[in-house]
Amino acid sequence: MPKKQLLIHLLTILAIASSRGVSAQPVLPDVNNYNQDTFSIPIEILPPENNTSAPVCNNDFLAPAIETIVKRYGGSWGILVQRLSDGETIYQYNADRGFIPASNMKILTTAAALQRLSPETTISANKSLQEWVTVTNLRSDNYYADTLLKRLGGGAVAKQILSQLGINPQGFHFADGSGLSRQNIATPRVLVDTLKMMYVNPQRDIFFASLPTAGISGTLRNRMKQTSVQGIVHAKTGTLTGVRALSGYLDHQQYGTLVFSILANTPNQSGAALVRAIDEMVITINTTYSCQPNY
Repeated sequence: MPKKQLLIHLLTILAIASSRGVSAQPVLPDVNNYNQDTFSIPIEILPPENNTSAPVCNNDFLAPAIETIVKRYGGSWGILVQRLSDGETIYQYNADRGFIPASNMKILTTAAALQRLSPETTISANKSLQEWVTVTNLRSDNYYADTLLKRLGGGAVAKQILSQLGINPQGFHFADGSGLSRQNIATPRVLVDTLKMMYVNPQRDIFFASLPTAGISGTLRNRMKQTSVQGIVHAKTGTLTGVRALSGYLDHQQYGTLVFSILANTPNQSGAALVRAIDEMVITINTTYSCQPNY
């Protein structure tokens, strides 16, 4: 492992070790907004066995590391990680299975709205679409998301907009715009494809800026603090009882921008446990490197 990466990895482990004395706050019951899932949870990352001086190959470490986490917590998981530059799949697990995505539906809602409407369009209370999208994703505001979907003409219209952009219409279903309904369905692949599409969209900057940043802003401000991914993960959270989700972008030092979606439908685990598992997966992804040299 290069000296710089080894240093980052060691600092991450030290930061995690120092945080073990911090107790997790209780998971709050479901309410209209999801910004109450911004509690801090200590994360323990298991380093690669027997070889801390060499690069960690994704095919040697990432799959078993993530699947160990999945087995530890049980339930149903859907995961997809792809490199943005060429679409290479770094890891996938049930990537084409439909899950309850909770507030990750807001990714689809805001993407459709930014595709159909001008950023200057007034939505309500003299607030522009740009302002509306920021509140929808950064604060995970359900009212704002549902208002956007109604403004578009409903779920069928939003699905048509996204389908025209190449998003598989069989991979998602709108029951509402916010993700509150358990009738919403999305696959990890649909969320990753939408995130990839929005990264090259003319409204990319608005969409990207609306996403919470790990350890810094929005519903991620208290998550993954003092770890190697603080400030480099920009992603949308999702919270319902027995459901946790995180989909967005990770600025990986070797792979460049990674696009990922992690969906957990696990009613037998606490919300705090699922958040811990997801954050552990994200940090694990960030510590993984290809054994192939870059040219």
